[in-house]
Formats: sequence, structure tokens, C-alpha cells
Amino acid sequence: MTGWVSFDAGSTLGGMGSQGGVIARDEDFAGHLRLTYEVDASRSFHAVSCSVTGWLLHHRFFDQEAQALAEFEAMKPALEALRAQLREGGPASTEEARRGGPLLAAFLARFS
Repeated sequence: MTGWVSFDAGSTLGGMGSQGGVIARDEDFAGHLRLTYEVDASRSFHAVSCSVTGWLLHHRFFDQEAQALAEFEAMKPALEALRAQLREGGPASTEEARRGGPLLAAFLARFS
């Protein structure tokens, strides 16, 4: 068990996502991490969005479902590791935000 569960008991599935696709997967980890997969087959559109509460919101776009879903899964352990190094809820000071910057940059460089 990885701790990832369906976000909001699955109520978002089938709805419109923030990137204009239909939400096909939407998962949460401990109320602080979220991964959402959106799809629009009519335009070969696949989006994966991730967030770390108070720290990061990042969107990725793909033209193939298999690649998008593989990256969705690959991002889970990386997000968990990132969260373990950051203060829950966001930085409490400018200095804390500066210390988090390289961690966030490394994640973004890996998952861009």
C-alpha cells in the first residue's frame, strides 16, 4: 500500500479538469500531494498535474496515454520523497522557501 487514494472519494472522475480534459484519474497522498490525469481522445490530449500543498503546482502534457500513465506512476514516489523534505503546508519563512527552491527545481527538471 503506497498511501495514494482516490481524491475526494472519486467524485471528480469524469468531470472537467483544470487543463480542459476529462479527469480519468485523481489521487491524493496524505492530504498534501495530488496527481490528476486528464484525457481528451478527440485531440490526442493527455495531461498530468501534480501539487504539493503550499509549494508546487505543475502540469505536464503528452500525446500518448501510455506515456502519460507511466509518468503518473513514476511521479508518485518522487512526490513522496519531495514532500518528506519540505514543511507541510508551505514555507513558514522566506529563508525556508529559499531552501526549498533547489528541491523543487530538481523535481521540475526531472519531470518537465
